[in-house]
Amino acid sequence: MIERSLSRTKNELSEFLTRHRRKLTPADVGLPSQGRRRTPGLRREEVAVMAGVGLTWYTWFEQGREIQVSQKFLLGVAHALKLDDAECSHLFLLAHKRPPPPEAHQQASVTPRIQQLMDELPTRPAYVFNLRWDVVAWNAAADALFGFSAREREARNLLRMVFADPELRRRLPAWRDDAPGLLAQFRYDFAIAPDDPAMRGLVTDLKALSPDFRRWWDTPDSAPARRGLGCVQTADSGPLEFHHEILVVDTHRHLRMVVYFVQPAPG
Repeated sequence: MIERSLSRTKNELSEFLTRHRRKLTPADVGLPSQGRRRTPGLRREEVAVMAGVGLTWYTWFEQGREIQVSQKFLLGVAHALKLDDAECSHLFLLAHKRPPPPEAHQQASVTPRIQQLMDELPTRPAYVFNLRWDVVAWNAAADALFGFSAREREARNLLRMVFADPELRRRLPAWRDDAPGLLAQFRYDFAIAPDDPAMRGLVTDLKALSPDFRRWWDTPDSAPARRGLGCVQTADSGPLEFHHEILVVDTHRHLRMVVYFVQPAPG
C-alpha cells in the first residue's frame, strides 16, 4: 500500500514538473527564441541551467527517480519554472519535503488591485507587511508619514525602523508604549515560523542594534500587542494619534494591510 502511494506521488511529481516546463516559452524566462521547437515549452537543460542544478540530476528528478534533493535545489527549480507560492509548496510536498517558510520562495508583493485599494485611501496611511514585518507595499500617505520609498529594501522593516532608526524614534512621542506593543505582536508572528532563518536573523540583528529590543525580547512583559504606531510627529500637523484596522491580504503569504485612522482631537 505504501509502495503504491509513493509510486503515485512520483508520477504526480513528474507530471507536475513536465506540465509547468512545457507551459513556459523561452521569451517567458528571458531566453532568445530559436525558431519553432518539436515540443512546446522549455528544454530540460534550460530549466537545469536557470535552476543552478546539474542536467542529469534535474532529469532524474523530473523522471521521479529515487534521489535526495535539498531545499535549495527545490527552490531553484521553483524559480526556474516561475511557480507561485502555492505551486512551490505543492512541489515540496510532492518531493516529500516540508514546504518552505512563506518568504523563502519569492519577495512578497501585492496585486494591482490591492495597490489600487491603498491608493484610493489618499488621506489614510496604509501599508502591507509580511510575517517578518517587511513593508512590501504602501500608499502615498504612508510614504509621507514613514518615508518608505527613500529606504533600501532591507531597511523597510517596521521593527527595524522603530527600534534602530534614531530619526524615526524622535518622531514617536509614545515610543515607550508603542515599541513594546509592536514587539509583543511580533512574538505571535515569530511563533508561526520560529525556525525560519530570515525571522531568526531579524531577531539577532535587532538584539545587536537595540538594547531595548534585546531586553524586552529576553524578558517579556505584559505590554498589549499592537500592529501599528499610536502617535507620530509630523512636520505639518504636529503629533497625530492613530487607531488601526488590519485587513488580511494573502493568508498563504501572511500579508496584512494596516490602515491608519487619525483620532479626532479631544473637545
